[in-house]
Amino acid sequence: METARETFRSFGFAPIDTPTLEHLDVLTGKGSEETDRQLYSFTDNGGRPVGMRFDLTVPLARFAAQHIGTLGTPFKRYHIAPVWRGENPQAGRYREFYQCDFDTIGTESVLADIEAVTVIDSLLKAIGIDAFTISINNRVILSGLLESLGLADKTTAILRSLDKLGKIGLEKTAAEMVSAANITADQANQVLRLAELKSETESAGASGIFDRLPEIVNHNATAVAGIDRLREIYEGAIASGVSPDRLNIDVSIARGLDYYTGVIFETTLDELPSIGSICSGGRYDNLAGLYTKQHLPGIGASLGLDRLLAALETLDKLSTTNKPCPVMILYFDADHRDDYLKLATNLRRGGIGTEVYPEPKKLGQQLKYADASGFKYAIVAGGNEWQRGVVQVKNLAEKSSDEVAYRHDSADALITRLLA
Repeated sequence: METARETFRSFGFAPIDTPTLEHLDVLTGKGSEETDRQLYSFTDNGGRPVGMRFDLTVPLARFAAQHIGTLGTPFKRYHIAPVWRGENPQAGRYREFYQCDFDTIGTESVLADIEAVTVIDSLLKAIGIDAFTISINNRVILSGLLESLGLADKTTAILRSLDKLGKIGLEKTAAEMVSAANITADQANQVLRLAELKSETESAGASGIFDRLPEIVNHNATAVAGIDRLREIYEGAIASGVSPDRLNIDVSIARGLDYYTGVIFETTLDELPSIGSICSGGRYDNLAGLYTKQHLPGIGASLGLDRLLAALETLDKLSTTNKPCPVMILYFDADHRDDYLKLATNLRRGGIGTEVYPEPKKLGQQLKYADASGFKYAIVAGGNEWQRGVVQVKNLAEKSSDEVAYRHDSADALITRLLA
């Protein structure tokens, strides 16, 4: 979470918080039929229907609509907080989970879209993840294709079916489109040509996809404009330092939320794609318009913290340390209690997190606790060490020990040793 904050701030995003509870009509009809079903809602003591936020974007749109006169545009914010959905709990899916969101409100500029890709890339690299893929699409391409097929009025139903493609495959997705959107099998297959495009152009990469897309969308003007925008985002992200190897143009992804209107993102771990997207989002130019007459386009993405941690745990890439500080001071000489406390204070002032064992127990018992708890160092000082002006620094992982000079008025040598 701290890494996310630092990354968001480095791009100029400022923190805000929005309420856990919203009036029910603020939340319903904004995500999808599924999120409406999963929404936790009730009547409060005042008889008002309210709901618990299912994401951080819808409350942001309501907040921006209410306060944009004071905030000004573009307004860039981040928000790290829990949200709630009535999911069936499983690996990477929970009823209460944390999202790390960043958004830009008040601009339609392609630079904001490019920045969103760059932030995702920078965030995951800062966390320490190397093998990941950011899949990018533009819903305008899908909208243009449906327009060319005479299916513009069935867009929502078709996109909801298309969003299930990765889970149920081509054949079942086609069948669901026919059933849910009341379209023909031929129309469904024409939409699903988008899903087959990547394999057809694999050797040519992104350039091959961009070259083939106009034909697949029947050269529809809306779709072609969406293709041009997607190409700009792709090229701009590379210019911003995102590796082309991490970018995947996938014109079949739809995202399950109805409020997306333009570019959309899904980010997967290369070593565990089955857990789903760990960071997703997109452009939502009409969401805030539900709460104000002012046009307030938005773009943003969200890191699913709990899903990411579940994935890293599965991949055995989480540290086993369960202590937030690296140093344990062993307290075994009761006559020097205040010396231990002064030592701990000096280390904290030097920027080193330090814990003091609370009772003067046997040295072996305290060392066992320190080792099992994941401390990096244990500091040992008894009457002899205090008299000589030294302490013992034990590296618990390497099973090594050395003496370092220390006095309460001169802790520099010890601090330097612990920071090395």
